[in-house]
Amino acid sequence: MMPSTPVDLTNCDREPIHQLGRVQAYGALVAVSSDWIVQHASANLPDILGVEVEQALGAPLTALIVSDGFARIRETLRSVQTPDGVVRLFGVVMRANGRAFDVSIHQSGTHLIVEFEPKRAASGRDVMTEVYPQIAAVRRNGSLRMLAMDAARGLQALSGFDSVMVYQFQPDHSGKVIAEIRSDGRQKYDGMMFPASDIPVQARALYQRSLLRLIADVSDTGSPIHPGIDLSGRPLDLSLAVTRAVSPIHIEYLTNMGVQASMSVSIMKEGKLWGLFACHHHSPRYIDYERRTAIEMFGHIFSYELTSFEDRARKEAEQQTGRLQTLLMSHMADGRALSESLLFASEDIRGVIPHDGLALIEDGTYSATGTALSEEEARALARFLDRSIGSGVFASECLGKVHDTARDYQDRVAGILAIPISKRPRDYLLLSRRPVLETIDWAGDPSKPVSIGPNGVRLTPRKSFDVWRETAQGRSAPWSGQQIHAAEILRTVLLEIFLKITEATSLERKRAQEQQELLISELNHRVRNILNLMRGLLAQSRSSARTLEEFTDNLDGRIQALARAHDQLTAEHWEPSSLISLISCEFAAYADDKTERVHITGPDAMITPRAYTTMALVLHEMATNSMKYGALCDQSGRLQITLRSDSSGGLLIDWVERGGPPVSPPKRRGFGSTIIENSIPHELRGDAQISYRMSGVEAQFRLPPTAITEIRSTDAAPAAPRRSNLRASPASRARRWCLRIR
Repeated sequence: MMPSTPVDLTNCDREPIHQLGRVQAYGALVAVSSDWIVQHASANLPDILGVEVEQALGAPLTALIVSDGFARIRETLRSVQTPDGVVRLFGVVMRANGRAFDVSIHQSGTHLIVEFEPKRAASGRDVMTEVYPQIAAVRRNGSLRMLAMDAARGLQALSGFDSVMVYQFQPDHSGKVIAEIRSDGRQKYDGMMFPASDIPVQARALYQRSLLRLIADVSDTGSPIHPGIDLSGRPLDLSLAVTRAVSPIHIEYLTNMGVQASMSVSIMKEGKLWGLFACHHHSPRYIDYERRTAIEMFGHIFSYELTSFEDRARKEAEQQTGRLQTLLMSHMADGRALSESLLFASEDIRGVIPHDGLALIEDGTYSATGTALSEEEARALARFLDRSIGSGVFASECLGKVHDTARDYQDRVAGILAIPISKRPRDYLLLSRRPVLETIDWAGDPSKPVSIGPNGVRLTPRKSFDVWRETAQGRSAPWSGQQIHAAEILRTVLLEIFLKITEATSLERKRAQEQQELLISELNHRVRNILNLMRGLLAQSRSSARTLEEFTDNLDGRIQALARAHDQLTAEHWEPSSLISLISCEFAAYADDKTERVHITGPDAMITPRAYTTMALVLHEMATNSMKYGALCDQSGRLQITLRSDSSGGLLIDWVERGGPPVSPPKRRGFGSTIIENSIPHELRGDAQISYRMSGVEAQFRLPPTAITEIRSTDAAPAAPRRSNLRASPASRARRWCLRIR
């Protein structure tokens, strides 16, 4: 008949192992109130301390022990006030007969728990001195298994147990024996897995609070605590009691293993339970409290060594990832896309985080290499991850367990390491691993079939610990802690790169928009100026021409000169060009008598196409203003343009107008002023300054070295010949500069 109460693996998790109400026979326990009155005592108090339970209950602790012993206990009260604080006293005389005890003291609720263990014969040496030679023998520069084997060997020497195993908890709380030392030289459980139910939740919690647990004799029935409950109806909380009795379920478990005594020492890492030293003996074995304290110290030191070992592995992963970051940044500095750079560096990524395939979902695009997820699979996984995980790295060696769709391709891709590289909607770098046909050795059948045992309706511990092999399918090689740490670093690197790309794209888009607005406004402004200029050209050419042919020739030359300047603004592919030629081009379309009054001195500069376009805009505005309002608007003014290089390799352009009408600053700042003052600083990272002095306009412009490919000396600058004949050939008309160049 099936039990009426549902039975599953959580039944063991609900056993109140911290409230068993019994102590092991090797020690006695009393619980006293805040005023030192004994309110609870274990039934073996007469055997241990020589005091009857009825005599002890209700009596002050000072009536049970000698004053010296009580004084030592009272002096420790401050230490036990800390959370989970336990005070250990060794060789304390408690009775008038002079017999010594090892004592443990801790706070449990409103009670102070005092435990007594009779002191065995002294060894004549300090057991703490035995710890350091054993920990010094641990090899620190090898593998984790080597480190664990050395530690198991050292702990066996300290404890004398028949076997010592290093038991590491896995992410699913199951355990794996990563090292085993046995006195018979055999390997019984080395490499085997134990299901999570073997060490239930509340047991793991106690291992984290109390770091050493001795079960001296599995057949010990223990001694009950009287009374069993307090006035509120609750039993004593014995979580930190060193003599706490053993759960009947655990007694069955150890008996089925053929173990008569056991000891566990917690291995902590960063405040969490990383694993255990599991010690077994085939006959009852008691270790006195002082030696157990030394063994616990050994566990503390090993925990430190383990942390140092993993820190070294993490630092190595960080160094490898740092080199990978440098590679990616140098590759992207050449202007290559993130996807191209990642695919290029895939082998280097594989060296840091071994994988079989890489897929990238970035800005809606998909890229992949190796045995990777298809585009449809990758996008489906990305949607699942968006719903399911936070902003950190996601790692799974069996993706089909958490993502149902992954079962359809688990024969090709079983493990995944997903690295988010952007904010929502997220982009992902997906590293995949092929399935591996893995045989897992379990110490007995992990399913633990349900049956009614001697302790009621619950899971009965399995009786067989023979090797039970499970063939794992749809599972890849696991991602190690160092690999996940490296992935976290890589995520930070890629997120930084992604944000920089996004920021650069945004800035480029903004700059392009501003440039577009600038060009549209310039186009409108230019069209109006060109129409007005055409009217002036027509009128001037008509008034000065003696024949129709001469009128046509003059007008054609001036229009061509203006067109050439505007061609420079719209061309897309230029070679570096002469700045003096550009200045000449801007004045060539105006009346000859005015351009005679323009003087250029200093070296010529070959400027980049981008700088040529920008300077054409600025010089056109300056020339137009001078012709309309400045020194060239009448017959007396002159314009001096001086070119000179500065110490940094840049070029200074001084524009000075004299002899024209008095100048005053413009009352309205139009778009032309914006071009003059902002184009060079904005486009070329140069400088521009203009002053409206009464004596004439003065301006200074600076082109940075990045805008200049060459500065030619004055002797190298080509002199522009004066136009002596309006009817010159077309080639001659192309050089119609009426400028005096010095």
